[in-house]
Amino acid sequence: MSEAAVGQRRVDGRTLRAERTRRAIVDAHLTLLEEGDLKPTAERIAERAGVSLRALWTNFKDMERLFAAAGARLMERQTAEHRPIPPDLPLPRRIEAYCEQRARLLELIAPAARAARLREPFSAALRHNRTWYVTNAREELEKLFAEELDRTGAAREETLHALTVATTFASWSMLRDELHLDVPAATGVLRRGVTALLSATEA
Repeated sequence: MSEAAVGQRRVDGRTLRAERTRRAIVDAHLTLLEEGDLKPTAERIAERAGVSLRALWTNFKDMERLFAAAGARLMERQTAEHRPIPPDLPLPRRIEAYCEQRARLLELIAPAARAARLREPFSAALRHNRTWYVTNAREELEKLFAEELDRTGAAREETLHALTVATTFASWSMLRDELHLDVPAATGVLRRGVTALLSATEA
């Protein structure tokens, strides 16, 4: 093997190790959030990841970069869990499928979303993550219920705003954390709200 090839192999090995370390740190951060530690310290994250504190700061220069990476990892998980719903299904079936899936995805992001509320005012990365999340949720509503939204005419934007509010984490948190509903009960309320907002368009 040539010296150049040996050198490249070493570089590739270092790159893979760095990627594994970064992923371990990000996954450790998310795991701590899932366990209820909503403000884990760098020391706790490094300990859970099985790396040194120095390795954490070598891979993430500050907590903002870690928040950004954790947000990207959570987006990957959401994308992997998401299943497109055929927009040509009858409205009741679309609503049922959408709300069941939405509940699963909201539960998936819930620990990180609860933690983000504590730090979001001081974190551009967390605000960026929230903007992506709301924009993504709104775009799905527009595609899945395009026909019904178009029927509302001048009220289209208002209806879309109402649907966005009803189906994003702020409302889900009210159901789960304030009213203390379990997931099936919270999903039922979600379904009722979406149905009420869209059923008028059937007339």
